[in-house]
Amino acid sequence: MKFWESIQAQIEALEQAGLLRSTRAVSGPQGAEIVLEGRRVVNLCSNDYLGLANHPALLEAARQSLDEDGLGAASSRLIAGTMAPHLRAEHALAGFVGEEQVMLFATGYAANLAAISGVLGAGDLVLSDALNHASIIDGCRLSRARVVVFGHRDLDDARRALTQHRAAARRAAIVTEAVFSMDGDSAPLADLRALCDEFDAALIVDEAHALGVLGPSGRGLCAARKVVPDLLVGTLGKAFGVAGGFIAGRSALRPLLHTHGRSFVYTTAPLPAQAAATVAATRLVARADAARARLFSNAGQLRDGLRSLGFEVPSGEAAVIPVLTRSVDATLQASHQLLDSGVYVQAIRPPTVPDGTSRLRIVPTAAHDSQHVERALRAFKALASKR
Repeated sequence: MKFWESIQAQIEALEQAGLLRSTRAVSGPQGAEIVLEGRRVVNLCSNDYLGLANHPALLEAARQSLDEDGLGAASSRLIAGTMAPHLRAEHALAGFVGEEQVMLFATGYAANLAAISGVLGAGDLVLSDALNHASIIDGCRLSRARVVVFGHRDLDDARRALTQHRAAARRAAIVTEAVFSMDGDSAPLADLRALCDEFDAALIVDEAHALGVLGPSGRGLCAARKVVPDLLVGTLGKAFGVAGGFIAGRSALRPLLHTHGRSFVYTTAPLPAQAAATVAATRLVARADAARARLFSNAGQLRDGLRSLGFEVPSGEAAVIPVLTRSVDATLQASHQLLDSGVYVQAIRPPTVPDGTSRLRIVPTAAHDSQHVERALRAFKALASKR
């Protein structure tokens, strides 16, 4: 079979299984409501937790940077040099999370790649939670370390792996999400920290869905649990309303990743305007207690309402609300029916989640009001009546 014929056959197989993905066109900005393919709908697919993606302060910071710094960063920072907005963003983020050093990346995905593959290598050991994000999985693979996947939030399984493999490894680390992006549950961070200390292993925590949302001033789940990770990874395209990612840790982080952090070394730096908006976002996030209260009020109302309608909604402390529908076909059908009712909720299917755990992933934001929530629950009530 010729190359493109084999590609077409693969696409047809994915489509037949209900696993082929595509994007939908959005007109205008992201928000509580969006114009999706010409139709205004309630948007419950966004990770813009605090509703900052279109905040005037972020827009103004970006505009000013465009005037002062231009558009592109031109190259890797090791080649073209570090621009002032990037340094200001790193300084602001380091102060926000309370770490010695922060390194800025173009995406959260790139940050996770460097956080793992930049500090671990052949002869090392990395333990990864079974439900970690794809960027963590890929970072583990790229590291060339021995990778052991332990059961989701299973401390006994992690202990067994460390007992079996730690002595043979130069370095060891446990890597986990703080809040798991598809389930909305949280890692047992204090217990993982104690386990790492016992076995001389580093703790790497991806705070993507916790930063800005949980903890004092939105500093994340580690701050809420009073746990100090060895490396903290954050993303800026969620609660911060911008784009990009960062790694925070000790001062030795920078020289090491300048040499071994491939997703830092070999890629163009983030747009200066993006970094400038990050500084403004960091200030807003730190004092966004009212927005966090609205976010959790919306999330609680949705969780309670969905459960009262008979939907399977696992417990969780974050704003990610999975509605388990199990089969691929049922999930796709539910997503289509909700959209017909004017509510946009994405169907999440394998390989993003394990087989048999397909779901609707609902994410309210602080930008939603009670009418948005009530409209969503009416759409789910109509969906329940057809089951």
